[in-house]
Amino acid sequence: MEYIVEKIGMSRTIAVPSIPVTLLKVKEAKVCEITNDKQAIVAYASGKKMNKAIAGQQKKYNLSGEFNRFATLSVSNAEVGDIDTSVISDTKIIKISFDSKGRGFAGVMKRYNFAGGPGGHGSRFHRAPGSIGNCEWPGRVQKGRKMPGHYGNAKTTVKNEVVSFDAENGILAVKGSVPGANGALGRMRIVK
Repeated sequence: MEYIVEKIGMSRTIAVPSIPVTLLKVKEAKVCEITNDKQAIVAYASGKKMNKAIAGQQKKYNLSGEFNRFATLSVSNAEVGDIDTSVISDTKIIKISFDSKGRGFAGVMKRYNFAGGPGGHGSRFHRAPGSIGNCEWPGRVQKGRKMPGHYGNAKTTVKNEVVSFDAENGILAVKGSVPGANGALGRMRIVK
């Protein structure tokens, strides 16, 4: 089963030893249409703007104005209605997919943790990547060379252990960190 979740942020448990946890809010969602193999079209609320295409989908599925985004998920529901979150209470391990934080164009020290050169004494080699190719043969830079470039803003999936689930508020506490910024939306899949 899959769910749309919003990352709230990180906290820790009040116990000895303390465990770092990430808090996730399971978004309220409605199953609009069930397709083959337990796949369903699900509507959920997002702060993004409306357009005529979304308004047409809302009219088709008789939805209120707050449900303005749609996704295809694997669900345990057998019929149309609110998404079933009762299975989360017994869950031990989940996989979570988010877009990681975008860091723009980054150099090799930030992107790949290169050591860089000496800081002083006129070395003139501080944060540069260093030698990137060979001399006469093959006369080009090899593919896959670690170079400066776009870093982050890529889909990242992690496996986490569930610490607790507050069914009333829909807040899930998972052990460790989860990629993405606070307030970002992602997908959660139950492993076991």
